Amino acid sequence: QVPLVESGGGLVQAGGSLRLSCAASRLASINVMAWYRRAPGKQREKVAIITVGGSTTYVDSVKGRFTISRDNAKNTVYLQMNNLKPEDTAVYYCNVPVDPDLSSTLVLRPWGQGTQVTVSS
Repeated sequence: QVPLVESGGGLVQAGGSLRLSCAASRLASINVMAWYRRAPGKQREKVAIITVGGSTTYVDSVKGRFTISRDNAKNTVYLQMNNLKPEDTAVYYCNVPVDPDLSSTLVLRPWGQGTQVTVSS
């Protein structure tokens, strides 16, 4: 399988914004995509999902601040992150979830390298 490739992370001050990108081959054939993150010393968590029809779901901690979107023609999934907080600091990954439930982190593809997001206070 072609690996998923995340990009767009960086260092930003609290209150700032970043847009992450995830390159996923044959995206139009993938029903559900998700963004995950792993903060230092914590388990990986699923933060947002999007269906092929554009329906979205977010974990409570990012609702109103993060927006997931997809462009099937460009084979890219995005995560627009606004009003970033220090607690958003983590490595962010995209993947194909086994279960769209936010509590599940089982995935169908190998994990990519992720992209580091660091939010300073």
